[in-house]
Amino acid sequence: MTEIRQNIATKEWVIIATERARRPGEFAHPRQELTADRPAWDPTCPFCPGNEEPPPMEQARIPADGPWQVRVLLNKYPALRMEGERDRHFEGIYRWLPGVGRHEIIVESPRHNTCPALMTPQEVARVIRTFQARGRDLAQEPCIEQIIYFQNHGPDAGTSLVHPHSQIVGLPVVPSHVRSRSEGARRYFDDTGRCVYCQMVREELASAERLIAVNEQFVAFIPYAAFSPFHTWILPRRHYSTFLGASPEEIDDLGIILRDVLSRIYVGLHDPDYNYVIRSAPVHDMGRDYLHWYVTVIPHVTKTAGFEMGSGMFINVTLPEASAAFLREVQPVAG
Repeated sequence: MTEIRQNIATKEWVIIATERARRPGEFAHPRQELTADRPAWDPTCPFCPGNEEPPPMEQARIPADGPWQVRVLLNKYPALRMEGERDRHFEGIYRWLPGVGRHEIIVESPRHNTCPALMTPQEVARVIRTFQARGRDLAQEPCIEQIIYFQNHGPDAGTSLVHPHSQIVGLPVVPSHVRSRSEGARRYFDDTGRCVYCQMVREELASAERLIAVNEQFVAFIPYAAFSPFHTWILPRRHYSTFLGASPEEIDDLGIILRDVLSRIYVGLHDPDYNYVIRSAPVHDMGRDYLHWYVTVIPHVTKTAGFEMGSGMFINVTLPEASAAFLREVQPVAG
């Protein structure tokens, strides 16, 4: 029978359409060419070694000398620019402010034919450390209120360049859905005296039905009310509001578990398009006891349509428990 489940943290309702359910293995992506099948270097790719953009596009490279492993660039076509003041304007029902902010690209590897699923855990951790270093710099800018860290893998996820890269956007406002989730977490904290995300970690570990992988610092699971097949959360065990406060040990363990999850998805679902996002407290809310940073991974194995857009609810056509069990059985790429 169909169930309607609610995510206790986000308050979002999801229809788990068990009568329309598909086996998890049926979501494998019919991709003609896997990431690993591409050449290691592409003479036409602007991110490949030898094709680098000159300063001032490049903001940093790691290591600073010699062959680079990671590069940070200004986005050539930025959504926001560090120009002007964050002045809010109000005219009746209309309000606006200039598009001031920051939009950067992280080129994750000199290899054209890789992605986090195929990298070593140390390489993935290097990218995450770069996210954190850039985020700490952006958090010092007076115009930045929210920092979004994300990767788009594949055209259905929003990327136009296949070379492995991720992005950081510093926003001059806090998006409404971030505010909504923060308020939900605050209400739970006020009602129970506990962090809702910490409670989820405890209960998912106790149940183990939806777990994918665990290590000393993190727990990866498919939420009880996952809004799409294989939608995964990776939560730190240590309660902390902001990704910018993650310890070096946590960064290392996040590299291990994020690579593990993405590798299982790569093998089990045949390299599907996906997004991953690091969700962290707004810059001026970093000390809030009720907030807890985490990572979401969203494979694009189904399409959203009119119902989702009209209702704000999603229909998940596979049981989260079945999706998690499927991924637990997948052997990740050796690394």
